[in-house]
Amino acid sequence: MGYIEDLRKLIGNKCIILNGSGVIIKNKDGFILMQQRKYPYGRWGLPGGLMELGESAEDTARREVFEETGLTIGKLTLLGVYSGEEYLCHAENGDEWYVVTIAYITDDYEGTVKVNDHESIKFEWFDPNKLPDDTAKTHRYIISDYLKTL
Repeated sequence: MGYIEDLRKLIGNKCIILNGSGVIIKNKDGFILMQQRKYPYGRWGLPGGLMELGESAEDTARREVFEETGLTIGKLTLLGVYSGEEYLCHAENGDEWYVVTIAYITDDYEGTVKVNDHESIKFEWFDPNKLPDDTAKTHRYIISDYLKTL
């Protein structure tokens, strides 16, 4: 059982702050890897997830990307830190949390993308200017900032 599950046993559904990392993984053609998630079902987003106790933000990014995609990440470049009212999340079971997302960019990766059946429906490479309609709003903010760096 992970940190978040243990915490939820103690506090129930109360609103909390959680930290996570997301990664813009770009290929040699300038396309970025997007994940179609199982929760919320069908929503597109960047690979990433929530921090466990003792992890650095970079460790979280590397672990989550590997767990979700099978890719091993090398060098990460910090894009930004995202937080605020628009980062309030609600789960179907009533859990609420604000997420603070540390976003990174990389083109340094090894491996072949494979779907983790527990979390993902599929992965696709997209032109960052032409995202799927059902892309998470908060991930659009991150990708918008990324486009300003090009």
